[in-house]
Amino acid sequence: MPAVANPTTTSIRKRLPAATVADLEFIAGETEISRMAEVFLEQGAMVIRGLMNRHIAAVRRDIMQTTDEAIAQLDSATRSDVGWHTPNGSLFIPSPAGYVRQQQIMVTGTNYKTSAALLQSALEPALLDIVEAILGPNIETFNLGQCLVKEPAGGHPKHLHQDSAYFEHRYLGPVGVLVYCVDTNVERGALHVVPGTHKLGQLDHVDTFSHLGLDDGEWPWEAALPIEGNAGDAIFFHVRTVHGSKPNFTDTPRPVFIHRYRRPDDYIVAGGTTVENRSARGEHDASQAQGLMVRGFRSQPD
Repeated sequence: MPAVANPTTTSIRKRLPAATVADLEFIAGETEISRMAEVFLEQGAMVIRGLMNRHIAAVRRDIMQTTDEAIAQLDSATRSDVGWHTPNGSLFIPSPAGYVRQQQIMVTGTNYKTSAALLQSALEPALLDIVEAILGPNIETFNLGQCLVKEPAGGHPKHLHQDSAYFEHRYLGPVGVLVYCVDTNVERGALHVVPGTHKLGQLDHVDTFSHLGLDDGEWPWEAALPIEGNAGDAIFFHVRTVHGSKPNFTDTPRPVFIHRYRRPDDYIVAGGTTVENRSARGEHDASQAQGLMVRGFRSQPD
């Protein structure tokens, strides 16, 4: 889908439904899954309270162990156009002024290959039942899971953005599921979403210190809805839903993990991490990595 110009905040509010958190939230096990899928497809986001409670302690342990290991490896980090990469696969970006070191962690190296707990959480039946209602019976993972940490006292903000700026797909694209590992309010860096923005198509993004984002003059935080929650709450969001998170102003880290799922016939048509390197591939690139089949079957065409 071609990019479209960013609308003004006034036009955003005129074109989008006036959703509240109450319109997006459900309690795990208390609502028909078909209703959850309807809300997701209409709003582009929803939150299922308590869905991942049984996985939190183990995944949080692995994320924080990876974080500690990455900080210890900073002297061995290599530099790229997106930040510093430590040997354990973690990504650091510049720290705010006055922080204890020049780099702060953004993405940890915790993934399905390093953490059994994270992989097991991706296979949670109650989670996959909801994803199946959205995507259909055949589901694969997209990438190997993602774990992010906002460090204390100013841990990085992530500008409002669409994930499709990084990996635009041919069809519906990946369904993202972000899970809080600790109780998280706005001060601690809660996720903000702009319900309904998945219907606006692919928006123009700009370069920010935390990679691609929307122009904050046209997409201020006031346009977004903060979703505070407890450890174990799962926020589902469409690949084109505008979302982001403010800094962590508390004195403890804010870890989260994200699973992404897509149909096995879907594929990336454009992507990147900066305006310059975001490229359009157009046709299906057969070299793109296949994910793990977590539901159904992958048919092989002749």
